[in-house]
Amino acid sequence: MKLRDLLSVYDKKKFYASAVKNEKLSRKEWEEIMGTTRDTYRRVGGRLRRRK
Repeated sequence: MKLRDLLSVYDKKKFYASAVKNEKLSRKEWEEIMGTTRDTYRRVGGRLRRRK
């Protein structure tokens, strides 16, 4: 599976905009693009709860 298959349209636009500017992205910016800083949820007793 390719990286382009995993990213949303919004994230692709952000990525290509930074590539056109030819700027170096920090690790924090890469994590934001890849979505690792998003909240994760799990099902507990039929309800969705945010994972800590």
